[in-house]
Amino acid sequence: MPELPEVEALAAFLRERARGHVIARAEAASFAVLKTFDPPLSQLPGLVIGDVGRRGKFLDLACGDLHLVIHLARAGWLRWRAEFPAKPVKPGKSPLAFRLVLDDGSGFDLTEAGTQKRLAVYLVSDTSDVPGVATLGPEPMDPSFTVEALAAILAGRRMQIKGVLRDQHIIAGIGNAYSDEVLHAAKMSPFKLASSFTPEDVAVLHAAMIATLRDAVDRSAGLAAADLKGEKKTGLRVHGKAGQPCPVCGDTIREVSFADSALQYCPTCQTGGKPLADRRLSRLLK
Repeated sequence: MPELPEVEALAAFLRERARGHVIARAEAASFAVLKTFDPPLSQLPGLVIGDVGRRGKFLDLACGDLHLVIHLARAGWLRWRAEFPAKPVKPGKSPLAFRLVLDDGSGFDLTEAGTQKRLAVYLVSDTSDVPGVATLGPEPMDPSFTVEALAAILAGRRMQIKGVLRDQHIIAGIGNAYSDEVLHAAKMSPFKLASSFTPEDVAVLHAAMIATLRDAVDRSAGLAAADLKGEKKTGLRVHGKAGQPCPVCGDTIREVSFADSALQYCPTCQTGGKPLADRRLSRLLK
């Protein structure tokens, strides 16, 4: 799933290529992708794309007085093309979900692999009309996200820190991959309760969060959309690396599996050398 660094890079990529261009065509190739109906997509052609921004994992294309808001979900992606065929898209079973064509013939497709179609496009007058945007927590890269702000978020919250970092209502933009990366950098167990954090713990977590995200944003800066997935995978230290040696201590990176996701961590760096219980595997062994 694209997270804060990749969506930030996509916003910069589109800002460079699409800003100032007039929209020629906007077409939904999937009935499920468009989550709003008023205003209709037919209002987009003829509008000029202004700024392109990011909020959490959402892309926001300002189009005149409207906003085209995109959430790529787990398996969605944006594919830029220099030229498109003149014929309109046809709804079907292909990965293509949405197409936006500009006045010079360039533009992008939104595609989604797999059977679970969660990629979402919204056309709204105000970004707060998008439910997922309206309920987002604070941005971790914003200057207002201080150590004190993080302490207030964690205080009294009886949740595992992994879940806190992934919850978009609590902190915006961090998902499964970068929460693993942040906790590895902070040398903290993903199961540590947020309410147990000392002031020193909060400071360490805040520093690891900012450093990890800033490094990922810097690595992604200037890359074409097609190169961002590869850059993310290459830059990750523990996420998706189960069975490989930890780049810090050399211990084997372990995994805990859940119903629809998994986390990775280093026992030596994060849990005092003790492997965490993989509850799904434990049930299978009974």
